[in-house]
Amino acid sequence: MTQRRFGSWYFGWNIVAAATVITLLTVGMRMSIGPFFIPLAEDLGLSRTLLAGIIAIGMLAYGIGMPMAGQLAQSYGSRFVLVLGTLLVAVAIVWSVLARGAFSFFLAFGVLLSLGFSFTSPVALTPVISRWFTRQRGMALFFLSTGSMAGIAIMTPVLTYAIGQVGWRATLIGFGAAFVLLVAPIALLVIRDDAPPGTDLLPGSAPASTAPETAGLTCREAMQTWPFWQIAFGLFACGFSMNLLGTHGVPMLTDHGFDPVTAAFGIGLIGLVAIPSTVFLGRLSDRLPRKNLLAAIYLIRGLGFFGLLLVARSWELYAVAAVGGVVWAGSIALSSAILADVYGVRIVGVLYGWTYLGHQIGAMISSWLGGWGYEALGSHWPAFGGAGVVLLLASLVSFQLPRRSRPLPAPATRRAPQPAS
Repeated sequence: MTQRRFGSWYFGWNIVAAATVITLLTVGMRMSIGPFFIPLAEDLGLSRTLLAGIIAIGMLAYGIGMPMAGQLAQSYGSRFVLVLGTLLVAVAIVWSVLARGAFSFFLAFGVLLSLGFSFTSPVALTPVISRWFTRQRGMALFFLSTGSMAGIAIMTPVLTYAIGQVGWRATLIGFGAAFVLLVAPIALLVIRDDAPPGTDLLPGSAPASTAPETAGLTCREAMQTWPFWQIAFGLFACGFSMNLLGTHGVPMLTDHGFDPVTAAFGIGLIGLVAIPSTVFLGRLSDRLPRKNLLAAIYLIRGLGFFGLLLVARSWELYAVAAVGGVVWAGSIALSSAILADVYGVRIVGVLYGWTYLGHQIGAMISSWLGGWGYEALGSHWPAFGGAGVVLLLASLVSFQLPRRSRPLPAPATRRAPQPAS
């Protein structure tokens, strides 16, 4: 059996580092489709509307694959899901490169590649990290958010340069080769679900005291409790706002009088600030009530969307972007940590997958609303103001979440567990 500690080093941090690398590649590629857009449309003879539709459906397929990944991780382990996802990504990339018609490219790039990425996404990695960490669970899960932000910051310029040098097909094949060569060994040699009984608890701590009163609930029973839907609504607001800013942020700012370079730097500043802020927020999440921190993140992010609509000078834009960047990457990590706190680590992957589907539904709606609102009403207020309102509601809902280890009302089909006397 593998040693769990090497001196004072806890093996769980190796798993966190490996999961962060996988997240960097998976999320970085998912969020860096922009450099491929024009080359794909021109080379395959696709209209921008058709290609945008393929990408939007792929976004939904990515969300649909999340519950599947969570269920498979619970049944067969994280290693199995990662290896399967790597295989799907490899096949999808080869198929995408060979595709000549719109329908074939849609099946390969839009559906199969999205499903493959969902199997190597944080949903497949959250359960194993939650098993290995109790005391520092928030910090460990926040590193996945760091990987996401780093992926966006690194992959976009790298892919843009590569496409300019060798074309989109060679770039996609190169990414696929690097993905397989990195993820497959990580899955087989580093990722493991059999965490030690004491996880990362300090000597003398009692592992049994960390089990929530809801640990015996099934997935169906957990989905009938309010915290599941509170977290799902928060992630819906997260997906709505993040995708809206990524898709329509720069056009909105240029329509409001900013030059494209200033607008792009303002949006990019959010991601740059988010990378170091995840470490700070991760430490806070293990010291403060996570529900309060999640509520504060949604509150500040919601006010930031109203701020983006009102800024008139460059320094105002940069100030709003810097503040928004501090809270940009925390909601997903906190949501998964709260799910593990409330329902236990046994079913956290499945529950996280279902709540993340709401994230992708929100992303799809905001993509449409951002374009329709401006074309039909001549204003960005319906989409960006709507995002601000939804985030403020998510803040209020998140503040009502239970504190860690607080018992929940059981669904009608099951009697609530009684606390030990």
